[in-house]
Amino acid sequence: MGLQGEGLDAKDVEAREILLSKKDEQWGEEAGAGEPVRDYHEQSSAASADLTVTGEYSASQIQILEGLEAVRRRPGMYIGSTSARGLHHLVYEIVDNAVDEALAGYCDKIAVTINEDNSITVIDNGRGIPVDIQPQAGISGVEVVYTILHAGGKFGGGGYKVSGGLHGVGASVVNALSEWVTVQVHLGGKIHEIRFERGKTVQPLHVVGDTDITGTRVDFMADSEIFDEVNYDFETLRQRLQEMAFLTKGLNIELTDLRPGLEQQMTFHYEGGIREFVAYSNRNKEPIYDKIMYAEGMKDNVYVEVAFQHNDSYNENIFSFVNNIHTPEGGTHLVGFKAAFTQVLNDYARKNGLIKEADKNLSGEDVREGLTAVISVKLEEPQFEGQTKQKLGNAEARGAVAAVLTDGLTFFLEQNPQVAKLILSKAILASRARDAARKARELTRRKTALESTSLPGKLADCSDKDPKNCEIYIVEGDSAGGSAKSARSRQTQAILPLRGKILNVEKSRLDRILGNNEIKAMITAFGTGISEDFDISKLRYDKIIIMTDADVDGAHIRTLMLTFFYRFMPQLIEQGKVYIAQPPLFRVERSKKEVHYVYNEKELDKLMERLGRDENNTEIQRYKGLGEMDAEQLWETTMDPAKRILLQVHLDDASAADQIFTMLMGDKVEPRREFIEAHAKFAKNIDI
Repeated sequence: MGLQGEGLDAKDVEAREILLSKKDEQWGEEAGAGEPVRDYHEQSSAASADLTVTGEYSASQIQILEGLEAVRRRPGMYIGSTSARGLHHLVYEIVDNAVDEALAGYCDKIAVTINEDNSITVIDNGRGIPVDIQPQAGISGVEVVYTILHAGGKFGGGGYKVSGGLHGVGASVVNALSEWVTVQVHLGGKIHEIRFERGKTVQPLHVVGDTDITGTRVDFMADSEIFDEVNYDFETLRQRLQEMAFLTKGLNIELTDLRPGLEQQMTFHYEGGIREFVAYSNRNKEPIYDKIMYAEGMKDNVYVEVAFQHNDSYNENIFSFVNNIHTPEGGTHLVGFKAAFTQVLNDYARKNGLIKEADKNLSGEDVREGLTAVISVKLEEPQFEGQTKQKLGNAEARGAVAAVLTDGLTFFLEQNPQVAKLILSKAILASRARDAARKARELTRRKTALESTSLPGKLADCSDKDPKNCEIYIVEGDSAGGSAKSARSRQTQAILPLRGKILNVEKSRLDRILGNNEIKAMITAFGTGISEDFDISKLRYDKIIIMTDADVDGAHIRTLMLTFFYRFMPQLIEQGKVYIAQPPLFRVERSKKEVHYVYNEKELDKLMERLGRDENNTEIQRYKGLGEMDAEQLWETTMDPAKRILLQVHLDDASAADQIFTMLMGDKVEPRREFIEAHAKFAKNIDI
């Protein structure tokens, strides 16, 4: 194999030879392979389900919808934000293109590298982006893909049957928002290279060497003029790339960090696909049976994979995907799964005498208690509700998922009667607990937003009745609640003081949860209901702000509240309604005239350096709790919308969030101990 050309040193050539190795060679260690499980159907890869594309991939198959304008002026329209989330989105866009090659059956290895200078390299061994001339534009296919918005082989034609990059903006947006991009394509025995700077072609496509392989290498440096900070988080990339590997069985993804002091490498390769995704999600929980049910099939041109396993918790976690895109709001594929799952289990229970003839059917919530499931569908033309790609709208997906799951689950239950009995026994217990909770649930429902008589007595509500103008502070303790009530703007700010720590919902069933006075007060005040009764249109406040002391107890209370929101009102987090107030940790008074409020120790050190450490004229007070501040100080530092600092709670990765809440708040001690040991060196402000 020869890799020659201008500017290629021996190390560069060696790296490319390793990373662009032939598909039949071993590439990296296999990570996380699980025990084989008896399946309803068995196929080795997504490609075997007729997702492969036959024929060549050339520039004529790239369709152009519009030009690349205004991306640099309004980047938020294309990548969501210019914060860390938007920065990482650039990597996902390039990786998604490589994964599309894998789905088409032409790529089985992807390497992602964070380089020493925080530039990114993505290499795949797919077919290579076309280098021939695109008929409409009169320039090469690779230049079209990187310089024209909405250009790609993903809108029909022979390029891709299924694609995650549906909107086709990926490569061109990365180019527009990067200081520079270099693309190398191994195709037709030659290495073709092109270079861009801030979206403009500065080095046209030219040949730099010979090759006997195919693939694409993309190097880019995100533009520091666009992004708040160009600094990648390894863990954020790991979560996304691992998820991609789970969803594309057989695909090998390698993530490497070359930054000094941060060097590490991880490889993800799952022949078991989403079965291993379920096993991984349940690793800190206690499954109630060993087997992971798995089924796959094709119906109405929709390829369906489902896998699930129950654990002994009281929470359901269903992760749904369309063409490897996470759909946090679900859609037709999730509706089909839930309907078939409930129907098949009720039919089996009645047929085998586990439910008496006079008894009512088990509800969906009953049969899904403790369920961890992954639903992955792949189809040619997914219709998403809105440009966010968060909810699938294709009607055919519902029927396809229902049909595949009905066949697979019926077969699984007949083959595994003991597992069936365990699932249904848990569901029957859940049903009884749900009946016992019904009265409590009714009491917590808000009839209308104006029925103030049903609001909790301890709530100091605001006078404005328009939810978009209102916010509620959840405060620990009566003393802090008293200060907050005095400090607030009565027109727009409501205060709900809670007594002590709320119930840990991770370890409790619904009947006990709804019997907890503090949780009932929150549900009633918000007005939305919980779980399947949740209706965000009835939310009485635009912001829900958790305000606790800046100590260990305060952090624990915040975690308990966030666990409750995540398990029973996740839409509040998904729609950006939950915030954490940031009260100051220190008050620095100098010469009885000058007062500074400081929010962490690092900031205090900087302030003292600036002021000079004159101990006779400087008084430093460390706040141990909100109750130590008078109303005026609390307003000025923590509640005044013009001056306060709020942290918005995001839910970027549902699977990762579930793992964290299970580990920190669940029954298993060992994972929690390991987490504490691994992160103890980062802990600060620990009360001793």
